[in-house]
Amino acid sequence: MSAVVVIGTQWGDEGKGKIVDFLAEKADVVVRYQGGNNAGHTVMVGGNEFKLHLLPSGILYPGKLCVVGNGVVIDPAVMIKELRGMQEKGIDTSGLRVSNRAHVIMPYHRLLDEVEEEYRGEHKIGTTKRGIGPCYMDKNARSGIRMVDLLDEKEFSEKLERNLEAKNHLLRAVYGVEGFDYQQVKEEYLGYAEILRPYVTDTAVVLNDAISAGKKVLFEGAQATLLDLDHGTYPYVTSSHPIAGGACIGAGIGPKKISKVIGVVKAYSTRVGEGPFPTELKDEIGDLIRERGREYGTTTGRPRRCGWLDAAIVRYAGILSGIDYMAITRLDILDGIKTLKLCVGYKYKGEVLKEFPASLKVLAQVEPIYEEMPGWEESISAIRAYDDLPVNCRRYIERLSEVVGIEIGIVSVGPRRDQTIILHDMF
Repeated sequence: MSAVVVIGTQWGDEGKGKIVDFLAEKADVVVRYQGGNNAGHTVMVGGNEFKLHLLPSGILYPGKLCVVGNGVVIDPAVMIKELRGMQEKGIDTSGLRVSNRAHVIMPYHRLLDEVEEEYRGEHKIGTTKRGIGPCYMDKNARSGIRMVDLLDEKEFSEKLERNLEAKNHLLRAVYGVEGFDYQQVKEEYLGYAEILRPYVTDTAVVLNDAISAGKKVLFEGAQATLLDLDHGTYPYVTSSHPIAGGACIGAGIGPKKISKVIGVVKAYSTRVGEGPFPTELKDEIGDLIRERGREYGTTTGRPRRCGWLDAAIVRYAGILSGIDYMAITRLDILDGIKTLKLCVGYKYKGEVLKEFPASLKVLAQVEPIYEEMPGWEESISAIRAYDDLPVNCRRYIERLSEVVGIEIGIVSVGPRRDQTIILHDMF
């Protein structure tokens, strides 16, 4: 049995897609277990760039079973667009399986996401306005529509009618905007249902059968630890659980079936949207990292805020998810920076904090404790062996490993599959 979970350790955008794509070569099944099309993975294959929002990264390998679990919220139009885009590029999508328990993003979810974010004003969360949060809200309010409902015309029609009555009233009375026409939405979504019907099944059964049969199963989370609904920088978080434990709920497997957890760590820090960012750089180095790393959102195109690598965050992620190995990404972006800083902890009102603060008020006021380290001058993108990396490069990531107490398992020196150095076998 080999079930490996890949998570992001920071605020997302760590390069999980590249790591999952690389590991998917050895996997039999690749699973997405939470989030929606508010997340994006960019994967480079043979010089071609693929942007994935809902489909598991394993879709780019022929013969893989690719599962979208029950913890994912699905915008059918987006999924169909991605499927067709893959098919047009000659990618076989027949291995896709979509959970019949996954919830469906409706047009009123997208509109509510937009108007509610505008209503918050200066207290906005920074959502992608894709309807993710409102869909999860309906899921928890027990008024959501699942894929199994969408495939049943009578069931779907009844639930849609009830929901539209409530949502249209809310949109008009509170936000002063028009709602949606029942018949138009019904016809649109029933059309989606017929296209997606062949892919929909009970994916928990598929996954547990695969694990029992000794298959290699790879679980990929969207977003990352600090965007976790419970453990992230609340309220500037997503509406699901990107940490490793989320794989159990979002895919329908028991925790004892997870054999390894890999935490993806970007060699510097970035975040999109609002909220405190202790190591943020608002200078020429931050601008350099953003432009060199093309740090713009895969889904929204928004510029990412950039800063020094924060080991306090990675250590916190390791505790929450029981990370076995780190996969270090975007290390090549730091080439040529004369002096690097690594945040090894925080001070608050003169006292060193022993834990990651739950209070955003505290997090916004902490003083990062930095260790300065010399950088490396040469390009590392062509290096394929760990011992061939510059001494200062190795010292940088080895010091991170010491501070967070997690071994280095993978080092990525570029976006392509072949720009990957493996220190430990993950399966």
